[in-house]
Amino acid sequence: MIRCHLSRMMGERKLKIADVARETGLHRNTITLLYNETANRVDMETIDRLCELFACEVGDLFERVKGSLPA
Repeated sequence: MIRCHLSRMMGERKLKIADVARETGLHRNTITLLYNETANRVDMETIDRLCELFACEVGDLFERVKGSLPA
């Protein structure tokens, strides 16, 4: 399973979904899906924009957790 650390990263910087949308130009729904870890797929451009905003690497934003797949 892939975990997304967007909510933690946003919390550390006290950013709201609207703030991230404004800064990255991404749609609010895209950010919400990642924030709630309910996204099924993510566009490469989305990952790039988030990494640019948070000055991080892809591995800081996403983590593969070994275990059972969600139902």
